[in-house]
Amino acid sequence: MASTGDNHDDGASPSELLIEAARRNNTDLLSEVLLKNSTAEFLNNTRDALGNTALHVAAQYGSYDVLDVLLDQEGLEVDPVNKIEGDTPLHKAVFLAREHKELGLEVAELLLDAGADPRVRNKQKMKPLDVTDPRDTKLRKALVNGEYTITAGNDLVDADDLENDAGSGGESE
Repeated sequence: MASTGDNHDDGASPSELLIEAARRNNTDLLSEVLLKNSTAEFLNNTRDALGNTALHVAAQYGSYDVLDVLLDQEGLEVDPVNKIEGDTPLHKAVFLAREHKELGLEVAELLLDAGADPRVRNKQKMKPLDVTDPRDTKLRKALVNGEYTITAGNDLVDADDLENDAGSGGESE
């Protein structure tokens, strides 16, 4: 009668289960954890031994489905910094893109769509764009567009449009 039906538990704490769900892209486990612990405080304060939140871990491992569910949680901080490097989940997505280009781009775009700020610098004073592979033009463009979106007050601006406008002699007389 004391069984909760949670086969993943094995004595693990809710925090450990949250991080494990993020690491393994396990939406079933995440759902179980969120049934009992869906507060923003729990989600924002749960960290692994390296100071990564579940959002960091999901971005680092390319756990797209878990990331999508987490980003739908009310009050979730989308730009937490980890303790060691000062990286945000967006930094982790950029590092993922070095080995898994398309998945890294998808994770970064999901974070940007949820409001992640690509202007946040880590402890090395690097923005996600600064650590992006220079050959990864799609990811670079997504990050640049993300910066323009934020600095333009959420008016969507495409980097190509800015380049075209630069040569149009937009000075008024």
